[in-house]
Amino acid sequence: MKTGHDPARTPRDTALRRVAREARPFLRARTGAILRLSGWSLLEFAQTFLSGYGVARALDDGFLAGRPATGLLWLAVAAVAVLPSVLAARGVFGRLADLVEPLRDGLVRRAVARALSGALGRSGDVSTRSLSQVTHQSEIARDGWAGLVLTLRSFVFTAAGAVTGLLALSPALLLIVLPPLVLGAALFIGTLPPMAARQRAYLAADEAYAAHAGQLAASVRDIAAAGTAGRIVVESRVLADAQLAASRSLARWSAVRVVALAVCGRFPPLLLLLGAPWLLRNGLTPGGLVGALTYLTQALAPAVQALMTMLGTAGGRLVVVLDRFTDAPPPPPDEPAPTTSDDALPPPRNADRGTPVAELHDVTFAYGPRAHPVLDRLSLAVGAGEHLAVVGPSGSGKSTLAAVLAGTERPTGGAVRWRGRPARPADATSVRVLLPQHAYVFSGSLRDNLRYLRPDARDREIAAMADAVGLDALLSRLGSLDATVEPDRLSQGERQLVALGRAYLAAPPLLILDEATSRLDPAAETRAELAFATLPGALVVVAHRLSSARRADRTLVMDGPRTRCGTSAELLRSSVLYRDLSGLWEPEETAAVPDPEPGAPVEARRLGEERAIRSTPPPSPV
Repeated sequence: MKTGHDPARTPRDTALRRVAREARPFLRARTGAILRLSGWSLLEFAQTFLSGYGVARALDDGFLAGRPATGLLWLAVAAVAVLPSVLAARGVFGRLADLVEPLRDGLVRRAVARALSGALGRSGDVSTRSLSQVTHQSEIARDGWAGLVLTLRSFVFTAAGAVTGLLALSPALLLIVLPPLVLGAALFIGTLPPMAARQRAYLAADEAYAAHAGQLAASVRDIAAAGTAGRIVVESRVLADAQLAASRSLARWSAVRVVALAVCGRFPPLLLLLGAPWLLRNGLTPGGLVGALTYLTQALAPAVQALMTMLGTAGGRLVVVLDRFTDAPPPPPDEPAPTTSDDALPPPRNADRGTPVAELHDVTFAYGPRAHPVLDRLSLAVGAGEHLAVVGPSGSGKSTLAAVLAGTERPTGGAVRWRGRPARPADATSVRVLLPQHAYVFSGSLRDNLRYLRPDARDREIAAMADAVGLDALLSRLGSLDATVEPDRLSQGERQLVALGRAYLAAPPLLILDEATSRLDPAAETRAELAFATLPGALVVVAHRLSSARRADRTLVMDGPRTRCGTSAELLRSSVLYRDLSGLWEPEETAAVPDPEPGAPVEARRLGEERAIRSTPPPSPV
C-alpha cells in the first residue's frame, strides 16, 4: 500500500472506496506474488473438481452399471485428489508472506511518518493515535489481510472447480444453482458499504466512550470536588446512548448478511432437490445428481459461508483499520457546553455571617477499621470571611482534612456541618469548592473553562477576575477568551491559574485550596490568595509555603492526630513543629513584602502585601 498519498475527501468518498483506491497500486506491484499464489491454488481447483465428478462417475459407470471395481476406482481417484491440496497448503503459506508482510511494513512506516510530522507541527494528539497504529492496528490489518487472502483464494478456486464440475455433469444444473448464488452474493455485496460505515461508527463511538471513561477515572476527585457529577452523568449517558445506537444499527445490517448467507448456502441444494425430476427428464443421470449435491454441500456451501463470515467480521474491521491509515488524524472532540442545571448555578452569597461556614465536631478519620486515625477527635470552626491555613509535614493528614471538610470523605466518627446543618452531598455545590493540586482543565475555549462552575458569568466579571487572580498574562498569550485551550500545552502553573479563576468566579461560601497554588511562584501565589481573601466566603489553604500561613487569620498545625491552632505569632511561641517548619521554609521564601510590625493586625498585613503585589508586574506561572 502506498505510504505517501492522502486522497482528497468527497461526500461520496466512502471508506471502502478510499481503501480500494490505495489497494490497487499495492496489488499491481505484487502481481508476481499473486500469480505464484494462484499457481499453488490450482491444486485445490483440481481436488474440488474431482470430488464431485468422481462420485458421479463412481455411481453411473460403476455401482449403478454393475461394475463395483470401477466405482471403487473412481472413489479412490476422488480420495487421492486430496493429497495434492495438502501439498498446496504449504506452498500457499510460503507465498502468503509476500503479500502480508509488505502491507504491515508500509502501514508502520506511514504511522511513524505521520507521528513525526505531527510532532514537528504540533498537530493534536498524534502520539497516542500513532502508537496504536504502529502496534495494535497494524497487527489487526496484518492478520485480517492474511485471513482475507486465504479465504478469498480458497473460495475462488473452490467455486471454479465446482462450477466446472457442474458444467461437466450437465449445463442445465447451472440454471438451478446459479440464481440463488448470484442473488445471495449480490445481497451480501450490497451490505458491504453500509456495514463498513456502521462498523466505523461503532468503533468511533466505542473510542469516544473509552476516552471519556479514561478522563473520568483520572478526574474523579476533581469532579467530586467541583460538584459537577450531574453534568458528567449526562455526558456519559449521551456517549453510552450513541454507542448503543451504533451497535443496534450494526446488528440490523448483520441480520441482512445472515439472510444473504442463507440464500447462498441453503437455497441451491433445496432447489436442486425440487428440480431433480425435471433435470432427470432432461438427461441428468442419477450419479450426476448426487455429484451435484456433493459440489453444493461439500464445496460451494462451506466456501461461501467461510468467505461471507470472513468479510463480515475481519473484512469489516480490516476496511475500517486501513481507512484510519489513509485518513488524517481526527481533530480533538469539542467539549460539551456546560449545562445550566441546579448543580452548576452560582452558590448563594447571603449566608448568615454569625454561623460558621464549616465545622468539625470531634471528627475522627482512619483509612480502615484497624488503621491509626489520621484525624483524632478534631474540632474546628471556620467562619465567613476567615482565612485559615493548614500546615504540617508530608503525610500529616492535611489533604485528608481538606477532603473531610469538603465532604468528599466521610469521617469515621464525629460530625461535619456546613452553615449549621449536617454536611450532605446534595448541598455540596452550593457550599464549597475544593481545588486539588492537579487542576482539571478540559479541551475547549478559555471562556468555557473559566465558567465551568458558573456558566452565567459575564465577560466583564471574567476580566475583573483575571486582573485580580493574575490570569492576564495567560489571557494575553492565548489572545482572547474564545481561544481554544489544549491542556497538554499549558504549564502546570497555568492550569492552576485557570482553576483558581474558575473558583473565584463561583465565589463559594467555602473555598478549600489543597496545594492548589503549588506550581505558582511566590508572588503569583500571594496575588491569588489576596484576591480570594477579599471574597466574603471562608478560605482554607493547605499551605506549602510559610508565607501562606503568615497571610492567614489562623493557622492549623497538623502532626498526624496532634493539632494546634492559632495565629502565626502565637504558634511561633507555642508550637515546636511550627518553629521547625519555619526554619525549613525560611530559606525558600522569596516574597518581596517586608514583615509587618510586631503585633500588626491581619488586615494591615493584607493591605501592605496587596499594595506590594499591585506595584509589581503581573507574575508568570511556573
